[in-house]
Amino acid sequence: MKKLSILLSFMLIASLGMYAQKTTYGFDKAHTNVRFTISHMVITEVDGNFSDFEGKVVTTKEDFSDADISFTIQVASINTDDDKRDEHLRSPDFFDVANHPEITFKSTSMEKVSDKKYKLSGDLTMHGVTKNITLDVKYGGTIVDPWGNTKAGFKLTGEINRLDWGLKYNSVMDSGGLLIGEEVGIVCNVQLIKL
Repeated sequence: MKKLSILLSFMLIASLGMYAQKTTYGFDKAHTNVRFTISHMVITEVDGNFSDFEGKVVTTKEDFSDADISFTIQVASINTDDDKRDEHLRSPDFFDVANHPEITFKSTSMEKVSDKKYKLSGDLTMHGVTKNITLDVKYGGTIVDPWGNTKAGFKLTGEINRLDWGLKYNSVMDSGGLLIGEEVGIVCNVQLIKL
């Protein structure tokens, strides 16, 4: 009888582990940005951002090492501080917003590589194409703000080749160089808020 009781206790503990408490976070948009940079005429870089986005993060661990992340960007919200350029970027030459209005990201893993550093992998869908990417993540920590909200901060960086998603528009300058670079730098400062 004693052995049966011990066995049942182990089974109960194991089952509780399988149903660990899930914590859901949203994105604090006032303190989050989704930015990118790209080479222009070889000599400099142009940067921009997307202002309309939403997503959630679900985790059972305080260090976010098992985080399940989903994120959606409204492409029409692109802003490079030049209205004419932004309209061109929304056109069929680039993002083709009428047919592909959203960019989505769905994580596949969040690998902890050191105390505050992670490798985040996931499927990025853009311009009708889905490819797996990996971003570097720096975890800034988790705090409770003065209003009682639990917040967590991260910085994500990485690079993708826009041609892999069919964004192929370009022109050749007289010097022979390309007007627009192919590699796009990604920099996102993210503040999560516990829901």
